[in-house]
Amino acid sequence: MTELFRHLKARYRYSLIILRQMVSTDFKLRYQGSVLGYLWSLLRPLALFGILYFVFVRLLKFGSVPHYPVYLLLGIVMWNYFTEVTAGALGSIVGRGDLMRKLNFPRYVVVFSTAFSALINLAFNLIVVVIFIVVTGVPVRPVLALAPLLFIEMFILSVGIGFFLSALFVRFRDLNYIWEVVLQAGFYLTPILVPINLFSNVVQRILLLNPMAQIIQDTRWLAVTDQAQTISHAYNTAAIQLAPIGLTLAFAITAALYFRRRAPFFAEDV
Repeated sequence: MTELFRHLKARYRYSLIILRQMVSTDFKLRYQGSVLGYLWSLLRPLALFGILYFVFVRLLKFGSVPHYPVYLLLGIVMWNYFTEVTAGALGSIVGRGDLMRKLNFPRYVVVFSTAFSALINLAFNLIVVVIFIVVTGVPVRPVLALAPLLFIEMFILSVGIGFFLSALFVRFRDLNYIWEVVLQAGFYLTPILVPINLFSNVVQRILLLNPMAQIIQDTRWLAVTDQAQTISHAYNTAAIQLAPIGLTLAFAITAALYFRRRAPFFAEDV
C-alpha cells in the first residue's frame, strides 16, 4: 500500500503542483480589488437567500417544511457550487490557451482547478449553513455523517459536466449562452425554492431522477429534516433509487473519455 501511494505521488506530483498553484491564483484573483474581498464568497449566497426567503416565505407563504430557512439556504449553497464549477469549467480551457502553448502539463488539471477553487467557496458557505442550523435549533442526527458521500457525488457530477463543456466549448463558442439558459432552467426545475412535496407524485418522481435534485434532497433529509422528500420515498425499487448515481458516474466517465480524446488538440484549437 505504501509503495502504491509513493508511485501515485511521484506520478502525479507535477500535476498536483500545477493544480495547487492554479487554485491559489484563481481564488486570489477572484476578489482582487474589491473592498470586501473574500467576504463576497459568503455575502452573495446570503443576499440571494434573503431575497428568496422574503419572496417565498413572507409573501408566498412557502413554509410547510420544518426549518425551511435552512432547507432553502442549503439548496442555494449546493446549487451555487454546481453552477460555479460548470460555468467556470466551460471557458477554462480557452482561458488557459496561452499557458497551454507555453507549458506541457495534463489538461485535466485546468478543469479540476475550477472545481477545487469552488470547493473553497463551498466550505465557507457550509460554515454559514452550520451556523444557521445551530441558531435555528435544527436537530443534528447521526445520519448527517453520510453527507460527505453526497458532496462527493456532487463533485463528480459537476466535474464530469465541466469536462464535457470545456472540451466542447473549444469548438463551439456559442455554448456559453446555451449553458446560461440551461442553468436558469435547471435552477427552477430542481426543487430548490419550492418544497418538492407541493408537486404531484408524478412530478416528484420525474424531478428526483435529476442527479442534482437527488443530491440536494438527500442532503436536506440528512442535515435539515426527515420530512424532506427523497428518491427513496418516491420509488420502492432500489435500481431506480440508484439511477441518479448511475447517471452521474456514466456521464462523468463518458465526459472524461471525450475530454481525453480532445485534449491533444486544445493548444492549437484555442
